[in-house]
Amino acid sequence: GVFTETAVTCENGSVHQLGCRNNEVISVQSALYGRADSVTCSEGRPANQLSNTMCSQNGILDLVRRRDVRTSDPCVGTYKYLQTNFICLPAIQEVTCEGSTAQLRCGKGRVIFVYGAYYGRRDRRTCSDGRPQSQVENVNCINPAQEVPQRCNGRHFCSIEASNSVFGDPCYGTYKYLEVAYVCICKFFHVSIKSNLKYQNVYNF
Repeated sequence: GVFTETAVTCENGSVHQLGCRNNEVISVQSALYGRADSVTCSEGRPANQLSNTMCSQNGILDLVRRRDVRTSDPCVGTYKYLQTNFICLPAIQEVTCEGSTAQLRCGKGRVIFVYGAYYGRRDRRTCSDGRPQSQVENVNCINPAQEVPQRCNGRHFCSIEASNSVFGDPCYGTYKYLEVAYVCICKFFHVSIKSNLKYQNVYNF
């Protein structure tokens, strides 16, 4: 079965890390930035920094999904933490550099179901060969590629070009790539599961 995992990072500038195995992607189910109890991240903290247990930043789930948790202070004077609940989903991951064509395929009797797709750049290594530093330094360029599930879900084979003409240009001057996480499912399961999974949720870390 699929088990929910939890990651907690105290408010001290640490990196919030979520981890799955190489053949899996992360689906963030819920997130809290603030304080919901007086025990979590309480060591060495005075009581007045722990007493407000109704502190929660609005919209934090979408920020975590975009990997951008820069936010205002939801409760000044309270020592906060970021708590994320997530599941790991087995998936095929396809990375296609800008200008090339992604090819998603499944075997006989199975069809494509896209968990997540984005077009942009979130690290300096991927699709960086022969590229000047100026084209790979913007790693905050994440644009959900909704055209991928729209075109590919329910098909045995699907090709889609990783280009600005298809997905728009989320960061001018940056050399981008398309990353897709998908599974091959039995054809008759496709209709029943497509309404239960939101492909925008899923990013691998």
